[in-house]
Parts: sequence; C-alpha cells; structure tokens
Amino acid sequence: MPKFASPTVKGLLRAYADRSSTPTQTVASALARIDEIDRPEVWILRVPPADLETRARALEALFDEQGSAIFERMPLFGVPFAVKDNIDVAGLPTTAACDPFSYTPDASSFAVQRLLDAGAILIGKTNLDQFATGLVGTRSPYGAVRNTEFPLRVSGGSSSGSAVSVAAGCVAFSLGTDTAGSGRVPAGFNGLVGLKPSLGLVSKRGVVPACRTLDTISVFAHDVDDAWRVLNEIACFDPLDGYSRKIAARGLPRGEPRVGVPDALEFFGDAAASQAFAAALDTLSTRLHLTAQPVDFAPLKAVSALLYDGPWVAERRAALGDFFDSHHEAIDPTVAKVIGKANQFSAVDLFNGQYALADLKRHAESLFDDIDVLIVPTTPTHPLIADVQANPVELNSQLGTYTNFVNLLDLCALSVPCQRRHDGLHAGVTLIAPSGADRLLADLGARIQALFATDATSTTGAAEARPTTPIAPLPFQEPSVTLAVVGAHLRGQPLNWQLQQAGARFIEATHTADNYRLYALANTQPPKPGLVRTTTHGQPIAVELWDVPLRTFGQFVAEVPAPLGIGTLQLADGLTVKGFICEPSAVGDDSGALDITSFGGWLAYLDSLKA
Repeated sequence: MPKFASPTVKGLLRAYADRSSTPTQTVASALARIDEIDRPEVWILRVPPADLETRARALEALFDEQGSAIFERMPLFGVPFAVKDNIDVAGLPTTAACDPFSYTPDASSFAVQRLLDAGAILIGKTNLDQFATGLVGTRSPYGAVRNTEFPLRVSGGSSSGSAVSVAAGCVAFSLGTDTAGSGRVPAGFNGLVGLKPSLGLVSKRGVVPACRTLDTISVFAHDVDDAWRVLNEIACFDPLDGYSRKIAARGLPRGEPRVGVPDALEFFGDAAASQAFAAALDTLSTRLHLTAQPVDFAPLKAVSALLYDGPWVAERRAALGDFFDSHHEAIDPTVAKVIGKANQFSAVDLFNGQYALADLKRHAESLFDDIDVLIVPTTPTHPLIADVQANPVELNSQLGTYTNFVNLLDLCALSVPCQRRHDGLHAGVTLIAPSGADRLLADLGARIQALFATDATSTTGAAEARPTTPIAPLPFQEPSVTLAVVGAHLRGQPLNWQLQQAGARFIEATHTADNYRLYALANTQPPKPGLVRTTTHGQPIAVELWDVPLRTFGQFVAEVPAPLGIGTLQLADGLTVKGFICEPSAVGDDSGALDITSFGGWLAYLDSLKA
C-alpha cells in the first residue's frame, strides 16, 4: 500500500483553527480515501454522503458564528470517526455482523452521543468478528477484514474494521470494544494505538454485549494524544449503565515507573516477534532507563484460561438469549462452537470459577505492589488469514496470550506501536496497570511511541512527538479542591511532581489580588518563595491554579514543610481559593528572606537570576 498522510485529531483541529481546511473538505477526503483503498469488507454500513455533507456544513456554520470558541464547546470539531457495528447509532442498524440479529435503535450509545456532541463526524459502522467473538477479524459474513498493509494476514479482531478504517487513513479515530483483547490485538497488527480503559470508565450503554461484566469500549488512534483526547470526551459516569463507575484516578509516580515483564515469554515459534519485543525492551532500557524486572506470569495465564475454558463463556451465551437457538444457522460456525461451550457449565461451575478468580486476583494485586506497569508483547505472532481459516480456534487462542486476563483482573491497558519486525510486520508492546492508572499508561505510552516515531511514521506520517508536559488527567468525577501554587510546585519546577502524584489537574495561570508580597526564603531546598498577605504596598503575584482530588489533598498538605502552609488566598478576580501561605516570622528582618515582590512572581525572579 502506498504511503499517505492519515488524518489526526490534533492535525485536523489545527487546520480548522487556521482555516486551511474545512469539515466539508475532510469529509470529501475521507470518502475519496475509502474509494481509493477499495476495502468493502471494512464497512458494514456507511453514512450517506449527502448526510455527511449536511453535518459538515452545519459545523462550518457554527464556526462562522462562534469563531475559535467552538473548539472549547466541541473539542472534536469536524473530526471523522467510525464505530464498530456492535455499538448503537440512532437511526442506523446494529448488526453485530449478523443480519438476522439486526435492529435499528432510536438512540445512540452513550459514548457515540458524547462524540457527536463534541463535534465529531460519524463516517460509518465497521465490520467485526461476529458478536465480538474472536481476535482474528475473519469470523464475519461480510468477509474477512484484511490487514492494512499485508492483505494476506489477519487484521486482528474482533474490532477489525475499526482498526483498519483508522490505519488506512479513512478516519482519524474509531471506537471498538474490548473483552479479551479486541481493542489491542488489531491495534498491534495495524501499527496503531489501542486504548482499553479501566472497566466502567466508559459507559457501555448501547453496546451489544459479549460478556457484559467484562466489556468496555476501546479507542483506536494514530497516537496516544489523539486517543486520550477521545477518552476525555467519553469517560463520563452514566447513571443509566449499571456497570458504569466513577473511577478513582491514580496519579503519576515520582520519576520513572517501575516496570515488569513476564518471566516466561511465548511466541509460538515466531522468531521475528520475539526479536522485535527484545529490541523494544532494549530501547526502553537505554533511552528511557526503564529496567524491567521479571514477574511470575503463570497465574495470569491461569486467569486467561478461565475466560474461554471456564464458565465465563456462558456470559456470551446469555447475551444472545433465544437468538442462539432460533437462528443458529445464521451464526458463524466457529463463533457458534465457542459460545456453545456454555452448555458444558453449571451454576456451580460459575461459582467455583469466581472463587478461583478471586484467589488469582490476589496474586495480581501483589504483583503490582512491586511494579507500576506490566509490559507485554501486544501479540505473540501474526498469522496468515489462510492459516486461521484452516485452524480457527487454536490460532485465535494464541493471539490472546497477553490480552485475555486483563479485564477479568480489572486492569487497564494501552497498546503502542514500536519497532517493526525484521520482516516488515508491525510490532508493539502493551502496557498494563491496575484500574485507575489510565493516565500513567498514556503518559508512558506517549513517550514510548515518540522513541519509535521514525518507524511509526514510515507509512502513515501520523505520529507526533510527545508533549513536554505530562498528559493531563481526565475530567474529575469526584470532589476536588482548587489550590493556588506560587513557587516550587509550578509547572516545570522541582516539586511539581507532588501535584502529578496527587492526580492534580492544571486549570490556569492567574494572579492574586494586589495585597500580597513575595519573598525568596532563606535556607530552603529546593529554593522556595513565601507569599504573605499585607495591608500596605502589595501587588498581584503570579500563581497557578490546580484542581486536586479531595481524597489526595490531605496527603499533599501533610507534606508541606514549615514555614509554609495551606491557607486561603484571594485572587485578582475576587474569588478565594486554597493556596500556599507563609509564616510572617520566616520573612522578618532577621530571617534572611529577600523581598522579590517587584518581580511579580517566582518564575520572573528565577529568570532574573539566570540573566
């Protein structure tokens, strides 16, 4: 496949902002690209071109009316996307790759509606392994979805069409679902980022369930930043989804995260895959100074076995209800064989399986006592379509080696493209961490992807360098405290890591009211200022406002050393917030403190020292 420039979320938003492109032009490019690649098996249904043009022109009218403010109201303004056809879109059939099962919903899924409200443009619905049962992308009456660059090889499943629609440059991002790896395996095979959120972070209302307790919507994108932008829009508590949760987000660790790798790696004889993973680990060690420690992988493999060889397969059978019996002939034979295994298990088996899983979860919890992130190959091998069709169950099972256990253990995951295999096929790593560590994975994943940007851009031109600041937390779904920081906790300063560790979110740079004075304190390491309220001769002092989760605020305050403390500050706009204050005795005549009020802020004072 020839090289091409794929649309990215950030690239499109920049183009719209400087008016070098319009949503109408983007839609035309998407349709032209779909025609160019000539992959009809990717799509189950496409939105009519006239409807796309109407949507694009409506967005352009809003831009003309509101100007750049539209990008705050609609963070995904004019960005084309696709959704897996087990996710509801109002007025469009949902087939789950089975026509007799098809129904037309009146409402879009919770996640799709949020994307539409954010300004994104839906191009169509994509093919999948029927009823989201498979990791190969070949189990569909609409045809086997071929790999983007290597059409004789599988694209990965079950979110096959969603991955290829992004990798082939038709859309900027897509939604898939992930129960056992369906949002990660296709990403690995097609050189994409596959973001599998913590369970419950994204509502699955309006999604045809595979295993309702384990399913989650996932995101495919060209880079981590794009995927994170999408997650920012769809990560929202949904009170109408019984499995939606307000996830307690974890902060970033100080310094590099502790990483682990399986103590026994399996590649099923694929030397190229083994070499690619070893090369990726070597790069992470030499460039990011991540030293991976071996972890016992056997219990995680035991969890994987529970998913398809244990009673959880009955949940797939429950999802289909009477349809499994009344329309058995419409179900893909391999899918029917997998789901039909449910008849082997009883309610007693289910409880015994839950007991076994509870014990294995304890192992996983102890594993993450010693590491922050588990790094695994996204896939152990990359089979040919013909080989999968000849041996559909065994080769499919192999692809779940490093994915199947994740949702059963309530972990989050992020697959990232790395250095290609020596035979040219895509290869990557998957980062895995406990629930709530989505931001940690995104931050580390962005840095890892940047290391391999030359390789990642060799066919798509899509990867961009990681931002110089950590990836911002997701919007809070919990109580928080607004905190004003004035010195060593500012962005780029030596104690800012404490805010990152607390999971704080930057709000804005602003100023205090005009009744404060600022001092460079004596004998503090790292150097710190002291902010003191005064009744005379004060002036506004530059501060940053941060949102700190209430559950971590106490620990943060406990680490503030004397003579500093947390009190109440008045801002230039008249609002009051919590903020750093200083004991008056620390800035007295005999304290050695230097009055730096005239600089208007700590950073300006530091700049003067450099000058």
